[in-house]
Amino acid sequence: MATIAFIGLGNMGVPMAANLVKAGHKVVAFDLVAASRNQAESDGAAIAESAVASVKGAEVVITMLPAGRHVLSVWTDIVPAMGNGTLIIDCSTIDVESAKQAHEFAARHGVASIDAPVSGGTGGARGATLTFMCGGEEEAFAAAKPVLEKMGRKIVHCGGGGAGQAAKICNNMILGISMIAVSEAFSLAEKLGLSHQALFDVASTSSGQCWALTSYCPVPGPVPTSPANNDYKPGFASALMVKDLSLAQDAAKAAGAATPLGKHAQEIYQAFASEGSGDVDFSGIIQHVRHLAAK
Repeated sequence: MATIAFIGLGNMGVPMAANLVKAGHKVVAFDLVAASRNQAESDGAAIAESAVASVKGAEVVITMLPAGRHVLSVWTDIVPAMGNGTLIIDCSTIDVESAKQAHEFAARHGVASIDAPVSGGTGGARGATLTFMCGGEEEAFAAAKPVLEKMGRKIVHCGGGGAGQAAKICNNMILGISMIAVSEAFSLAEKLGLSHQALFDVASTSSGQCWALTSYCPVPGPVPTSPANNDYKPGFASALMVKDLSLAQDAAKAAGAATPLGKHAQEIYQAFASEGSGDVDFSGIIQHVRHLAAK
């Protein structure tokens, strides 16, 4: 089993690191937040004094950080301290350009790298059922896959450096748009006197079927495991959906792509988060949709 450094122990990082420990790997972890370090330690990880210290002797390094600037800053510190043959995997969701810059920096130091953002939320992180969307060289992907399989169920090689991030923001743009559409449909059904269950039974088995409906239904009842049945506790917070939709809009602008629905979805989620609902699960957008009808 490998020695793995894990840097970034947030809501996703802690359970991901714990699953690596459960799989038999030696995990040396670091985070700036003491409570996160304490949780990782209770899960069986060793705690390093710094990010640089965590990578000493590691065969694989994983980062899980908030934004591109954090990734570039941390990689600038840790990559030169890595030994020959070390693989670095970034599981953060960041902008494509920063991901490419990180790959280029690693390559200049002779370090193999993969960008591997995830889908599946905190539930997927705890259950080791995440989907990893990976960008990087074939050889680096082949080396990363056995490690990622201890934290996820589906590991996809999307292409060269940055392709994982591109796939992630495109996927989440679909998700954000479709959740708003499902929420609008249920809001309309309520006004028309149609029960939640009746709409679900029809749409889930006909042309309206989508993941936002059948796995994450935004009203309580039809899908017992959806956050709607737990007061919209995330899950995947609305503030994170704003982040991903904003990344998609930045990428669309840079690439010259037209994404009018993606832009409108970003604006709707931004308004929802600005109302104080940033920490509400993104399926809670139905509350905002109902509010719009009342105006």
